[in-house]
Amino acid sequence: MFKKILVANRGEIALRIQRACRELGVKAVMVYSEADREAKYVKLAEEAVCIGPAPSGQSYLNMPAIISAAEVTDAEAIHPGYGFLSENADFAERVEKSGFQFIGPTPESIRIMGDKVSAKQAMIKAGVPCVPGSEGELPDDPVVIRRIAKAVGYPVIIKAAGGGGGRGMRVVHTEAALINAVQMTKAEAGAAFNNPAVYMEKFLQNPRHIEIQILADKHRNAVYLGERDCSMQRRHQKVIEEGPAPGIPRKLIDKIGERCVLAVKKIGYRGAGTFEFLYENGEFYFIEMNTRVQVEHPVTELITGVDIVKTQIMVAAGEKLPFAQRDIAIRGHAIECRINAEDPYKFVPSPGRITMWHAPGGPGVRVDSHVYTNYFVPPNYDSMVGKIIVHGDTREQALARMRTALLETVIEGINTNIPLHRELLVDAKFMAGGTNIHYLEEWLSHHKR
Repeated sequence: MFKKILVANRGEIALRIQRACRELGVKAVMVYSEADREAKYVKLAEEAVCIGPAPSGQSYLNMPAIISAAEVTDAEAIHPGYGFLSENADFAERVEKSGFQFIGPTPESIRIMGDKVSAKQAMIKAGVPCVPGSEGELPDDPVVIRRIAKAVGYPVIIKAAGGGGGRGMRVVHTEAALINAVQMTKAEAGAAFNNPAVYMEKFLQNPRHIEIQILADKHRNAVYLGERDCSMQRRHQKVIEEGPAPGIPRKLIDKIGERCVLAVKKIGYRGAGTFEFLYENGEFYFIEMNTRVQVEHPVTELITGVDIVKTQIMVAAGEKLPFAQRDIAIRGHAIECRINAEDPYKFVPSPGRITMWHAPGGPGVRVDSHVYTNYFVPPNYDSMVGKIIVHGDTREQALARMRTALLETVIEGINTNIPLHRELLVDAKFMAGGTNIHYLEEWLSHHKR
């Protein structure tokens, strides 16, 4: 096991990794920008290093500064958390070439799965079902593009090969709009991801967003840890996640989970990862793989009892997975609400000082957050200030516990999206389970403030 790990992230995930290190008896070095000097995990740290000013490009995306911090503190490994450099293959490569262990997959795995075209090709080879579409990158020839679209069938969606986070996508309903959509998406992809390549897929009308969590070690052992339903989203950004997915037969989950395990073994994957699928009419269609720990990982931790972050660290240190597939059992139901510092209906960021913070409690309630009373939420980063996660014996009990937790939560001084969560938790269709990825946006269009 490592003696010292550098945590190359901020916010609630930095605190989460710090806690996992403490449980393992590993020292955690926390890096921070000038804007995060007063963060809880910095104050609690045995060692902390300022890596630059507030802008991400000068701090949390500053590879030389992070590696230098690892060198001066004698860290042995670097945990990237999620976001920032967590899925950057060049960073993973620089970390390992500098003599440190990257707590995540190999740079080669990140590159394969980070490019949506190569990821889809790898999954097809591994027998994982994919959305019908182009076999690879779209060519420049408009005649060929139109032929592919006709074969796939409208509507289609044009996607950036290097995209993510809901960016670099455009839905096309008619042939007349096709070529312009391809050209616009290419231009956006080149500007946003430095990769103008795009591909085409069939646009599914009413799918759900289902994730399969996997863990793998360096010894070709791998397991899947059930699924999460992440269909409650706005502009491809998740708002509420839960597990297990309501209404999907266990045998279908097991079948797709087994395929995911075979796929990670084929590509030599190690660490934590998440396969993301669209699910419609009883069929799963692979869309991408996230080669890192997910924001919503606590949902899986609560229904399986597996500590994903600790296991990430253990397998990075060369240890074998401490469990096999037969040891994984789904117990009860878990729901997570992402708490963002923003207007709950206009979604405008709301940075500022929190004048009062009171976290909820009670049976089955978990809060992952780095904020506290008098904490200043900086305007420089993602607006998420925490997550409320609940667990119950049944989905109905979990829903009831989440409603209670949201009522107990007090955050004053800034706006948050808690009022939106409170409304959604009593919405009849959400309570019934099985809403699709378009539901929240449709709901918002009818509940304008």
